[in-house]
Amino acid sequence: MAITLQNLAPFGIEMTGINISEAEEDVIFNLKHLLAHHGVVIIRQQWMDDAEFVSFLKRLGSLMFTAGEKPVPHQPCLNLVSNVGRDRPPRSVFHTDTSYVAQPPAYTALKAISLPEFGGETLFCNQYCAFETLSTQVKQRLSSATVLHVASGVKLDNDQESQAWHSLFKRHPISGKTALFLSTPERCQVIQGFNLEESQRAIRSLYKHSIRSYRLYRHYWQNGDIVIWDNRCTMHRADHSEVIGDRVLYRGLIASEMDN
Repeated sequence: MAITLQNLAPFGIEMTGINISEAEEDVIFNLKHLLAHHGVVIIRQQWMDDAEFVSFLKRLGSLMFTAGEKPVPHQPCLNLVSNVGRDRPPRSVFHTDTSYVAQPPAYTALKAISLPEFGGETLFCNQYCAFETLSTQVKQRLSSATVLHVASGVKLDNDQESQAWHSLFKRHPISGKTALFLSTPERCQVIQGFNLEESQRAIRSLYKHSIRSYRLYRHYWQNGDIVIWDNRCTMHRADHSEVIGDRVLYRGLIASEMDN
């Protein structure tokens, strides 16, 4: 069966007709370019086991792990994403994974383990589009802005990274396009050269601009799905609002190959 690529609305790519665990190197190369240009790639009907999932991720780059997250016992380089045994639904807002370290992950991948009877979608926003649709005045005013990203919601030891400065407008090393690099306002503390009040007002405005509903891709999970996204040009969140049943995913993070 030939590989089929289908554009998703309003952005992203769906890939079918491939066993990604046996993919040739040119497919891995092309996958990185699809991610760089389209932000999100959905790979359907993948029945790989957990060890094969890890092997596939290592072909994309070096794995990294978010300190404070819960590892998968038999694959400690993966972390567990689950609502099982919780009194309240997990909290999720649009964010960029582990943006508070100097070198955030380039890619995040999720493997479906157990899907709920209803709900539990994952939403994505396109940060290329967010940048492109800013006014010329805003782009000029913030052209050299850097933002202090800080850790929140994770328990870190004193020797672990908990904050880092990042350019607000980031040029992607593969696509060459510029993205609005943000995370949830809880993690974007201040813009260099702005006072705290000015910073928070600007960050909240940019964040709201990024997540306008008509620009979001909502992923409805199917058994066998592998979902990969590029953290350098997307933000994401899980929708836990109306979940019925267990939602269990395994997550892997792939480090950036270069400083950007």
